[in-house]
Formats: sequence, structure tokens, C-alpha cells
Amino acid sequence: MQKYVISELDSGQRVITERLTSVRSVALGFWIGAGSRDETPARAGVSHFLEHLLFKGTEQYSAQEIAEIFDALGGELNAATSREHTVVYVRVTDRHLERALDVMSDMVFAPLLADLDSEREVVLEEIAMYEDAPHELVHDLFSQAVFGDHPLGRPVIGTADVISTVGRRTLATYHRSMYVPGNIVFAAAGNLHHEELLSLLERTEKKVADAPAPQRRVRSPLVKPPAPSVRFLRKKTEQYHVCVGAPGIARSDRRRFAASLLDGLLGGSASSRLFQEIREKRGMAYAVYTFGAQYTDTGLIGFYVGTREENLGECLEIALGEIADVAAGNVSETELERAKENLKGRILLSMEATSNRMSRLGKSLISDTELLSIDRIAAEIDAVPAEAVSELAGMLLAPEKLSASGIGPSEERFRQALRRIDLTPASRAAAA
Repeated sequence: MQKYVISELDSGQRVITERLTSVRSVALGFWIGAGSRDETPARAGVSHFLEHLLFKGTEQYSAQEIAEIFDALGGELNAATSREHTVVYVRVTDRHLERALDVMSDMVFAPLLADLDSEREVVLEEIAMYEDAPHELVHDLFSQAVFGDHPLGRPVIGTADVISTVGRRTLATYHRSMYVPGNIVFAAAGNLHHEELLSLLERTEKKVADAPAPQRRVRSPLVKPPAPSVRFLRKKTEQYHVCVGAPGIARSDRRRFAASLLDGLLGGSASSRLFQEIREKRGMAYAVYTFGAQYTDTGLIGFYVGTREENLGECLEIALGEIADVAAGNVSETELERAKENLKGRILLSMEATSNRMSRLGKSLISDTELLSIDRIAAEIDAVPAEAVSELAGMLLAPEKLSASGIGPSEERFRQALRRIDLTPASRAAAA
């Protein structure tokens, strides 16, 4: 049974840990409630750029020293930025916990924001690399199709225009406003003691002595998504890369278990409908899958397919046909049971890694989502009836709610394929 402990420091920083005596590692993570949806259009990409700069030196450690320290510890130090949070995390052996925590806390609370121009070039290269990967870029284009001008529709990585011009003062101001204890969760899992960890964390409070009073930021909710739309980006590619889908459900929605099962049986595994019908039986695509994202107040749900021009229209017809079939209630008990066992198995296997356990703790607390035990999650999955999965498919993926994004050599060919599934009324047309 999973057991975790939650505390709050005097600074307002929340701490959540899980002790695992059967391992010799610890996974540590600072979760900051700062993501791309917290940025203004003129500062798009600042959260991600700041994440990079955390590694470029602090008042105590140079960038090279940070790298050398964690290499010497045999640790795995990294960071990531999403639409709703930034996380700096590490996995080390238990005897190196104190050293790792000392350096990490300095990175988070006292970065020098040095080597700005050199790291700016690194981020610009990352943006260029991303734009050369249409199978990834099409997902950001899809978010834009679904959420329009809302911050959730912008790419996390930012834009070259903003990154090329943003200055240190802007970054420092953003850091001071967002990297405050009340907006940070520290999560840890592994061979550790909660009280000892609290004592170590309290020493870091000197680094934030001048921080604003503890407070937790509250985002303005997305009241209503904009109307569905279509986005297309012309690139000279061998395949068309396409996403089709709609707004999904929030992270705290009780229907999230049904949504995970819908994802699994439609396109989340090798035995799923889209994989079998499009790839295995017809050989019309190498990559075809469903995807989902859950945010504080909304989400995304859809499918991706990468295929040649002559196959595109038929692939979309097959996918929409399978969605309609599920929505009509044609989900067998065998199919549903396989999806349930697959989902439970993946969750249980992921919990064998301290890093995954830490991520689960941190993400739940930073998003104020109920943290259920593994046994409770399994019970919730088992309790989902086939009717709930079908109802969710019909509600979320109804044809009139669908948006689409595409990358390929011809917008007209793309729209011709969409017309085969009746997805291009004039009111939706909006090329990127």
C-alpha cells in the first residue's frame, strides 16, 4: 500500500514524500506552478527559457560545477516545462540526497541567469529542431486549432521572435514572481525519512528570505473553448502529419478513468482499433495513435496519423468510423477487459521506479488533484462500464466538435481529405 506524508514549511512551500525501504535511490523534484499558459503573448516561451537558465550557474555553483557534481554523484539531473508547470528533478543514490538537494535548491531559488546569449542560441536551435520534426510540431498546431488565442493554444517552447529579444530583467522579474515558496511543491520518493528531509529543506529558506509572503496562484479558468477550427502548415514532407480531436476533460474529472480506457482501446496499444485497422491490416501508416492531455480546467483528446497522400483520406475515414462505432455502444466485454488490464498493468509497472512515484506525488499536489492509492485507482478502472466509455466517445468526439491540424506539401490535398469526413465547413477554415 502506498503511504505518503504531506507537510508545509513556514515559507509556504509544500512537501510530499513517500518512503520506500526496498530501494537504494531517491528521486527529488521541485515542482513550480509556472508554465506556458501563465505567459502573455509577448513573453511566450519565458517559462521554458528560464528552465534552461537554471542550469547556467548560481551564487554558489557555476554551470560546469553543477554538471560535474551530478556526474560525480551518478545522478540523473533534468528539468521540463509544460503548459501548467515546470519541474527540476534528479535521481541519486540515497547517500547523496543532502548534496543533491543543496545544489538543486540553489538552482531553483538563486539562479544567476548567466550566459543569457549563449543559452538563447541553444533554445533557438531547439526551436529549429522542433520545427524540423513535423510529427511533433503538428501537436502544437492542433492545440492552436482547439484553443485558438488562449495561452493553452501556444507552444510551450516559445517562438524565435520572443526568445531572440527577451532580456535578463524580464526573466528575473518572472522568476521573482513565480518561483516563490507558495507556488512550489517539493516531492520525493525513495529510501528517505520525511522529518530529516524537512530539516534539510528548512535550511534552504535562507535563499528565499526576501521572497513575497506565501501564496498560491490561482489561474483564470477556461470558461468555454473557442469554436472548432482547422490549421495547416505547408512543408515539403514525404508524409502528411495529421491530428484530429477536440477539448477533453480536466485532470480532476471523475470520468478520467473512462477517458484513459477510451484512449487505450481506440489507439493506445498494439491491439487497439486504430493500430490494428490502419497499420496492421492495411499497412497504411507506420505511426497511428490516440493521445490525451489533462489540465486544471480542460483537456485534449484526439488521434494522430502520419501517412502518404494517397492514404490520407481513407485513414481519416477509418479512424472516424471506429470512433463512431465506439460511441454507438459497440464495445465488447473482452475488448474493455483487455484495455482495463493493460491500463492497470502499465500503472503498476511504472510504480517500480522512484522517479515515476515522485512525479505522481508532485504533479498531484501542484495541481491540487486528489491523490488516490494504487488500489483505489485499480478499483476505479475496474468499475468503469462499457456504456461510460461509449458515452464519453460520443460526447467528446462528436463530429461537430472536432478540430484538425495538418503538416504536408499541399493544403488543398489536406482539405480534400478532411472533406471526406465532413470536417471543413467554411466557418472552420483558418490556415496557419
